[in-house]
Amino acid sequence: MNLSTIKYEWFGNIKGDILSGIVVAFALIPEAIGFSIIAGVNPMVGLYASFCIALVIAFVGGRPAMISAATGSTALLMGGLVKGYGLQYLLAATLLTGIIQIIFGSLKVARLMKFIPRSVMVGFVNALAILIFMAQLPQFKGQSWEMYALVAGGLAIIYLFPRITKAVPSPLVAIIIISIIAVATGAHVRTVGELGQLSQALPTFFIPHVPFNLETFRIIFPYSLGIAVVGLIETLLTAQIVDDLTDTTSNKNKEARGLGIANIASGLFGGMAGCAMIGQSGINVKSGGRGRLSTFVAAVFLMVLLVVLNKLLDKIPMAALVSVMVMVSIATFDWSSLRKLLIMPKSDSVVMLVTVITVVATNNLSIGVVAGVILSAVFFASKISKVEIKTLSAKGSHKKVYHVSGELFFASVTDFVDHFDFKEGITEIDIDLSNAHLWDDSAIGAIDKVVIKYHQNGVKVNLKGLNSDSTRLLDKLAIHKTPGGLEKVSNH
Repeated sequence: MNLSTIKYEWFGNIKGDILSGIVVAFALIPEAIGFSIIAGVNPMVGLYASFCIALVIAFVGGRPAMISAATGSTALLMGGLVKGYGLQYLLAATLLTGIIQIIFGSLKVARLMKFIPRSVMVGFVNALAILIFMAQLPQFKGQSWEMYALVAGGLAIIYLFPRITKAVPSPLVAIIIISIIAVATGAHVRTVGELGQLSQALPTFFIPHVPFNLETFRIIFPYSLGIAVVGLIETLLTAQIVDDLTDTTSNKNKEARGLGIANIASGLFGGMAGCAMIGQSGINVKSGGRGRLSTFVAAVFLMVLLVVLNKLLDKIPMAALVSVMVMVSIATFDWSSLRKLLIMPKSDSVVMLVTVITVVATNNLSIGVVAGVILSAVFFASKISKVEIKTLSAKGSHKKVYHVSGELFFASVTDFVDHFDFKEGITEIDIDLSNAHLWDDSAIGAIDKVVIKYHQNGVKVNLKGLNSDSTRLLDKLAIHKTPGGLEKVSNH
């Protein structure tokens, strides 16, 4: 990281970053309040968390323009701890979450991203788009036609205003115009102030009031570990998505460490743990944000709204913010994936659908991703477990040659062994493994079984064509290769 890079990441897109950051600040408020309610804490806990995390990650994160704050995926894991032990234990768990994430980042956990298939990524994005949209539906409950009209008006502004000019982000214009219309007409719609009591106080530094002993560690560790893992999964996937949206690269391990530092700061200033937000990150990028300044402005302007413009903030209709989030859900969904469902390999289509269904059903992004990865692994193992064996035997000869093609590992060894007839009337066989590879102990066990079974029936077995890696594994693990191994097994 040199001076020119720092200068570019902070000041390479000043106007775009400032305007997009302001839009994001508005979008953070209802989310932070809603996630606080999910976690069972005061709305200010989520708002303080969003401010602290976004502010710190702007400096120490590895993905410029990505927004990290209080999130629903992490909030879902906090309710039990808050209900059983209270807010102070949640703040202590937030500190431990940060420490765990720093350790994961130092261990370069981002390398595991390469094991997440594209079908899982697409499923993750589509599920998140659905969750963002579904999260807006409660805002319509009990509302009059005015709510629907204002949301429709907000969406019209968002999509039509760029035809006039792109100098100002259309979501920001929509928030301002819809707010003015709602106030001027006295529309009976829910406002931000009705979501919860918003304090004008700045967050203050303090150490969580809990006993620092093994009993406290025993209580908070399971929660902290779960929050840390879920937060990192969502953060790394979101970073990859922002990479794709901006056609740039980022330092995922630095982002993981930065998230840990940001969560520690959040816990020390009365906030809960959070992670990257794909919805707000999408708003930021689509509004023109590209640098660290956008994340910094989002954090600072959020606090300005709470402290200085508190009265105006209270009057912003939820319809304006809902229209922005609906736009985000529409823009987030990969619509081309619907067409590709019919032309993609069936296994990829199933993985994508299972990821989407699991996330939507559980409201937990990490469970969906894990389910998708496991299913992809099962499909992949099934696909490469097909072993082809061709048999050649000389006319009038008591010798057979087996040509094996494929990967020998735990999923394919049963089919491999079943190809051999151990009681056929021959005296010698060659097993040609030139087009095969031995991957694990199961493969070595299958070779042992074939060689030993033939030996017990008086048939000599010659293994030929093994590559160097397979030979080393065979020499290291095979029973029949040990001194007197065949005789010992046969006698047994």
